[in-house]
Amino acid sequence: MIQIENVNHVAVICSDWKKSLSFYCDVLGFEVQDKTYREERDSWLIRLSLHGSYLLELFTFPNSPARLSYPEACGLRHLAFRVKNLEKTLHQLDLMNVPHETIRNTPEGEKCAFLHDPDGLPIELVETKA
Repeated sequence: MIQIENVNHVAVICSDWKKSLSFYCDVLGFEVQDKTYREERDSWLIRLSLHGSYLLELFTFPNSPARLSYPEACGLRHLAFRVKNLEKTLHQLDLMNVPHETIRNTPEGEKCAFLHDPDGLPIELVETKA
């Protein structure tokens, strides 16, 4: 068996990098680590970090197909991020006019809520237990 140390990053293909960049940075608080246009592929690669840790890549590709179904398509189901106070976080989303679902509980009894990125990728916010 191999020994994985941790998750290096998650890659997301987006249809409009400017909208996605705004969502992940202005709404969720990521910071741009670097941004590269790859002319031979007509593609952007934008690396994002959170609290100084490289975590997320945004890619664009011409004519990428839309997500097949919600959210039961094979592959990535959703991204999940921890927050300290879910109610406060949802209130901040309300102030930014970012739609989200109501609070529910995970099978482990944690409070969570879902929202979507500009391409409909589900984002789960999970409250850190005290």
